[in-house]
Amino acid sequence: MTLLSCRVAMRALAVALATVAASPALAQQGKIDGADTAWMVVATAIVLMMTIPGLALFYAGMVRKKNVLATMAQSLAVTALVSILWVAFGYSLAFTGDGALLGSTARLFLRGLEMNSISALAKSIPEALFMLYQMTFAIITVALVAGAVADRMRFSAFMTFSARWLAFVYVPIAHWVWGGGFLGSAGLLDFAGGTVVHLNAGIAGLVAAFILGPRRGYGSENLAPFDLSMAVVGTGLLWVGWFGFNGGSALGANPRAVMAIASTHLAASAGALTWMACEWWSRGKPSVLGMVSGAVAGLGTITPASGFVLPWHGVVIGIAAGAICFYACTTVKRIYKYDDSLDVFGVHGVGGMTGTLLCGVFATAALSVSPEMPGGNPGLLEGNPAQMLSQIYGIVATMLWSGIITVILLKIVGVLTPLRASQEEEREGLDISLHGEALQ
Repeated sequence: MTLLSCRVAMRALAVALATVAASPALAQQGKIDGADTAWMVVATAIVLMMTIPGLALFYAGMVRKKNVLATMAQSLAVTALVSILWVAFGYSLAFTGDGALLGSTARLFLRGLEMNSISALAKSIPEALFMLYQMTFAIITVALVAGAVADRMRFSAFMTFSARWLAFVYVPIAHWVWGGGFLGSAGLLDFAGGTVVHLNAGIAGLVAAFILGPRRGYGSENLAPFDLSMAVVGTGLLWVGWFGFNGGSALGANPRAVMAIASTHLAASAGALTWMACEWWSRGKPSVLGMVSGAVAGLGTITPASGFVLPWHGVVIGIAAGAICFYACTTVKRIYKYDDSLDVFGVHGVGGMTGTLLCGVFATAALSVSPEMPGGNPGLLEGNPAQMLSQIYGIVATMLWSGIITVILLKIVGVLTPLRASQEEEREGLDISLHGEALQ
């Protein structure tokens, strides 16, 4: 080899090494796919739609007229607050690094994130899109908690609590399950948020309802919803958005996403019909409130299992959701006398727990075969009873962390600012007393 050819070879090697060093994500982790990116852009948009306007309408339609704007304000403000905090620290601590308890600081304020960066957790879409998609999950989880304390929690207290709850509850649990933490490593199956989103928010809502106490007039005054038509519209937006919530959790335009969407739709349908039947049988009339509650219960309950089960499993899980959540929102709530205003625990907490357990029962190995998991993830019915232990482990860990830390955070926030509106403010309505506005 001549001296000139040696120099050329060395220079080419140097350029190659520099390229790898400058773009480690592209060199080591994957390649951006146009179809996957297009689908995930749509999924991100419709999951954001689940909070504004979906959840905002769903919740606002179930409170009294004097609290409609205050309830909507919580969903709107949380969307803005969580978005900024997610970029600042949430994404980095949840989805970078491989610590058992928490991620790394590599992406604080999105440091180092470039247009073509790719996350090891989503190898066919831009990392910025993966960050945004996970942001929408954080937004709706925090917003869900508000339903348990509707009509009585001060806006300033809720915002202060939300920032801290995102940091100390949502971010760690998201990392434990999806970001390489100890629950995912222990084998917990949670496709789209049975523990991270629904059980987490449900337990926090239950704790908050106990700490704040019941609404004034609860059990003695008429607290009927202002406009259930708003709740029906909100349910429709949630239902459609859930296709992005569960289907998007496949992180690509692939058959698994389609199967997740199919099981999601069927579970929602079965949940609505089952709740309606339970109410018709026990009370003599099927209410609109019961139908929308059953649909959301079915949607929340299928969430952890959606990417691991067949469509007909979605029907079974939806039936279980409608019956079990109906019982939780009526009998259990009456026995323990807590005022979870919009049944966050009864629908999302109980639904998330039920779905996580049933995922361990129905998980189908054929739906989850991958290079990392060539044998898939079989459940109890496919001869893997040990999967149930992993599911129970995840449920217990989520309940303990969410419950204990929520208590601590509410106590801290209560020292900084009053948690609850005054008696006069509640009587006047939170729209006027806290925001200076009202529906005419």
